[in-house]
Amino acid sequence: MGRLALTTLLMMATALTGWTQNSDPDPSPRNSPDIPPTTGQGVSVTMSSVLPGPTYEIGPNDVLHISVWKEPDLTATLPVRSDGMISVPLLNDVLAAGLTPMQLGALLTQKLKKYVEDPRVTVVVTQTNSHRIYVIGEVGRSGPISLLHDMTVLQALATAGLTQFANTKRIYILRTANGQTQKIPFNYKQVIRGEEMSQNILLKPEDTIVVP
Repeated sequence: MGRLALTTLLMMATALTGWTQNSDPDPSPRNSPDIPPTTGQGVSVTMSSVLPGPTYEIGPNDVLHISVWKEPDLTATLPVRSDGMISVPLLNDVLAAGLTPMQLGALLTQKLKKYVEDPRVTVVVTQTNSHRIYVIGEVGRSGPISLLHDMTVLQALATAGLTQFANTKRIYILRTANGQTQKIPFNYKQVIRGEEMSQNILLKPEDTIVVP
């Protein structure tokens, strides 16, 4: 009787274990501990969407949003013309190119005092079309890129992306100054290894990066 009872108990335990495993309400496979779950969501960050810093100098073709507190008729979004001027209500043409947003705000505040009591002006650059560089050749995104503050060659290439056919040892930057065009070499492989970091220069407006 003792052996029969023990055998019956073991058979019941085995059956109970099998029933528990088969009754799992979630038949979907578990994620591997080495693979994070997929959320189905992504975040896209475009460099051109980043607002320029306080030292940014306004240039032709930039777009400015000028807000005058409690004066909706004087608040407007304006393009900077090719001559560097903007057309402001009451003030007509005002030179904006070469000034920072804060400097332009202070200038407009001073000029508007003739027409508005205690004017408070805010200037925001909404499009930085004057500060651009160009990337051409074996890149994923060819053409103009907004030049952000202290942008390096490596950062610009990260934005444009390199194709599998890019000759990363023979990249160069074309820079024009005083009517002279300079060719500046850039060895991508050396820079990403932390070698010859002096090649990773700060870019200037109208620089062109060529990826052969």
